[in-house]
Amino acid sequence: MVVPELRAWRAARPHVVRVAGSVKPHVARITQVVRPRSVKFTTPQLTAVAATVGLALAAGLVAAAGPWDSTGQRTAERDWAASREGEGGTDHGLTSGTSVKAPRPAPSAATVLAGLGGSTSTDSVPAPAEKALADVLDPLLNDPALGAQRTAVVVDVATGKRLYGKGADKAQTPASTTKIATAVAVLSAAGTDHRITTRAVLEPDTKEVVLVGAGDPTLTAREDAKGYASLRTLADETATALKERHLDQVTLSYDTSLYAGATVHPIGANPNLAPVSALMVDEGRVDDSDSGTARRSTDPAGDAARKFAELLQAKGIKTTSPGLSKATSRSQDLAAVSSPPLSTLVERMLTNSDNDIAEALARQVALVTGGQASFSGGATAIGTQLKKLGLPLAGARFADGSGLNRADKLTADLLTALLAKAGDPAHPELRPALTGLPIAGFTGTLSDRYTADASATGVVRAKTGTLTGVNTLAGTVVDTDGRLLAFAFLTSDEAHPPAPTPAQSALDRAATALAACGCR
Repeated sequence: MVVPELRAWRAARPHVVRVAGSVKPHVARITQVVRPRSVKFTTPQLTAVAATVGLALAAGLVAAAGPWDSTGQRTAERDWAASREGEGGTDHGLTSGTSVKAPRPAPSAATVLAGLGGSTSTDSVPAPAEKALADVLDPLLNDPALGAQRTAVVVDVATGKRLYGKGADKAQTPASTTKIATAVAVLSAAGTDHRITTRAVLEPDTKEVVLVGAGDPTLTAREDAKGYASLRTLADETATALKERHLDQVTLSYDTSLYAGATVHPIGANPNLAPVSALMVDEGRVDDSDSGTARRSTDPAGDAARKFAELLQAKGIKTTSPGLSKATSRSQDLAAVSSPPLSTLVERMLTNSDNDIAEALARQVALVTGGQASFSGGATAIGTQLKKLGLPLAGARFADGSGLNRADKLTADLLTALLAKAGDPAHPELRPALTGLPIAGFTGTLSDRYTADASATGVVRAKTGTLTGVNTLAGTVVDTDGRLLAFAFLTSDEAHPPAPTPAQSALDRAATALAACGCR
């Protein structure tokens, strides 16, 4: 079966080949220094490494090159792997309502779509043999460091055929690999270009201004918004609109009614996640961080409104102390700011394993499909949306969008099906679920992994998952023949929790072996 190339990839390929060719000698020299003598890159893999790793290396030389990732992953991928004509796998361009400084979604880079067409077509490159894969993976997945329960699946992305299975249909706690399901669900429900708009409105015949939250977790109050929706811009434009109405003193309220149910995740107050609110700035972080754990506000909506009041006052608009309210259907828009495209939010969520974005996107699935924007409503909506895509949901249970809830249960079969669906040329809208995956040894939650063995660096792209007693890894890998494979490894032992570092290393060795395996 030959899966045709995406039109965008056909346009981009000459530029990728040119860049890959220019960096390949440098990558080869680097690998000679850092890899063990027994490790050798094949030509397809070296091209893949050059196309992605070379981009990350080059981008890393530019300070703050990336809009949300210090290595500049997304900026490099777009500028070097995207078509010069403005096409790209998830590069939808800037709309008329988008700031020219807005982050632009990354295209489908070579390592993501290798094996879906081009010089390594599915006719000429054989898929790995099932027995050969079992001979390689079985001993690695039997590592005691992984704990008592281990399930795994490997799928050929081009054909969707399962090549390896170990407890494929057994549901386990997936931890943060749940975010892959959230990504696919929200992209299919809302589309890559969907944006979340925060508004300031004026109630008619009053002086009441209401700050209306719409669930944008990336709304920021920082001076450098880095292309995200800016509370400062909203305040500036609101002040201008009020002055045009000859108002310089208002009653300020804020509206969080879009969301329902509890705001605190069932795990309780936690540095991994702020209280989930339709209105927040900078994810409720009380420091300058934009990813990872951090001390969080206990009242993110109130804090956002109070910051908005400060910004209005700096522009000459006096306000009352903000209070909770609800905008009426008769309210008049004063100003609005919108998030970057949904594709950008999905990529940031996956790369940084961002729980705040994940829970917000789960609620977006519910809102778009007519459900309740709550923990349970978002979880239900994700399952319903994935069912519409024909994905194998037997045994699956969704309890949240982030994977922090141990009640989440997914199978390795479902996770690989999600990845294969995202690589299907018939579903280009799902591509950010692949392009957002961390790159081994370079970006996001894989930036400090795969450092002991360079053979998988830049070839493995995967979502990590870690809870006490639970260690998971799911993503894509380019094997030595240039074949694109999707894999999912789920391991757990809650009775006798394994140490996380040895368990993660064991999973990394399995993914590395998959990359090194021609396994015909």
